[in-house]
Amino acid sequence: MQIKTFTKRDIAKIVGKRLDISIRKSVIYTDEVFKAIKELLCKDEDYIRIEVRNFGVLECKPAKAKPKARNPRTNEEIFVPPHKKTHFKPGKALKTHLKKSR
Repeated sequence: MQIKTFTKRDIAKIVGKRLDISIRKSVIYTDEVFKAIKELLCKDEDYIRIEVRNFGVLECKPAKAKPKARNPRTNEEIFVPPHKKTHFKPGKALKTHLKKSR
């Protein structure tokens, strides 16, 4: 099974074609959208939720410290400090489209 990887530039090309603008302009717009999302997710708040209608929800929430985690390679016990983790939950329209059988 071959995995097709799409990049930010691929998204910018699609946006450029749909809006009938140059790829250079669409790359700038796409970059700014992703910068804005990153900026919101990196804010110094415990729970952050970005909801994009008909697409999904991006969440950033705290993860607890794990004092007795294990390194799977060495089986060594390590301490994992508290950190933030992100989660994407697809919206209803996206879920319905993805569940369609091929």
